[in-house]
Amino acid sequence: MANSVALGLYITICCVAFIMSKIIVSFLLYKRWARKRRIIEDTFTDGKVVMFRSPTSRSLTSKAFMKKTMKLSNKDIIGSGGYGTVYRLRIDETTAFAVKRLNKGNTDRDRGFERELDAMSDIKHRNIVTLHGYYIGAQFNLLIYELMPNGGLDALLHGNIPLSWSLRCKIAVGAARGLSYLHHDCIPHIIHRDIKPSNILLDQNMEARVSDFGLATLMEPDQSQVTTIVAGTFGYLAPEYFDTGRAATKGDVYSFGVVLLELLTGKRPTDESFIEEGKKLVTWVKEVIEEKREEHAIDRSLVSVPVEKVRKMFAIAGNCLESDPSRRPTMAAVLKMLEQINQTNL
Repeated sequence: MANSVALGLYITICCVAFIMSKIIVSFLLYKRWARKRRIIEDTFTDGKVVMFRSPTSRSLTSKAFMKKTMKLSNKDIIGSGGYGTVYRLRIDETTAFAVKRLNKGNTDRDRGFERELDAMSDIKHRNIVTLHGYYIGAQFNLLIYELMPNGGLDALLHGNIPLSWSLRCKIAVGAARGLSYLHHDCIPHIIHRDIKPSNILLDQNMEARVSDFGLATLMEPDQSQVTTIVAGTFGYLAPEYFDTGRAATKGDVYSFGVVLLELLTGKRPTDESFIEEGKKLVTWVKEVIEEKREEHAIDRSLVSVPVEKVRKMFAIAGNCLESDPSRRPTMAAVLKMLEQINQTNL
């Protein structure tokens, strides 16, 4: 008798526990659904979506875009950094965007969004990523970009598939053309402040596109420099920037010189081999140039490279990396030099 009572009590407790667990799980799922629905409703009531007219976005409504955006998850992430997370947003089989999300509440991110929007809103250039629109909301901001199918130069350059000499030349010229446009043809002029391989994206034709304007600084034509907080990526920053805190186009030229060295040598400025020897990529290459041993510094994955053109490319990089910024060429001059030595490759 006692055993039957105990068994009945045990079964009752198990059933109650099972029912309670189901109720709790259902409650949590409901709260998650309600929270997500509430965010979607906030997006339309408290936020503003602006889509620029283009063949890619003309058939996309703001409501449809935001609904798809709310379904993005970690599996859609294609890049991240201090100024936001970038997602691949696929609309259909032929249309996709790169969406940069910047959560609110962080002053740097809010300013980064404003800088990027100021810099990109009027730019249309073959070597600059295209901004298709933006969203300003209570909880987060979004920047809607054209998706670059071949990703960033950093991943390709340091990946398993070697880049040919002609392709590296093409990428160098494209990136230089984009920077030259920012420095000389935009009004106000734009100083990028974070030129590096990961911020040079590649479209379906392997054409270089300068991207990520979260640190960009606008400069009026009558100015030569702008006082800013020192920011950027270690290894690519011009030495005078640390001393003065003043951003100038010649700082971008220096950073581009480091990118040229990376294209030539296949080594990052923070490569372990340099750290072990107590050197830097820039100082190592300068020694190589002085000793006229450029062909020995070339990326080992490259074969049958034209030695004379390699030396000229190293010389251009060396000019960009002059310690005195007044001795560095402008990006317009760098572009012209690159086009001259690589015209047979492009």
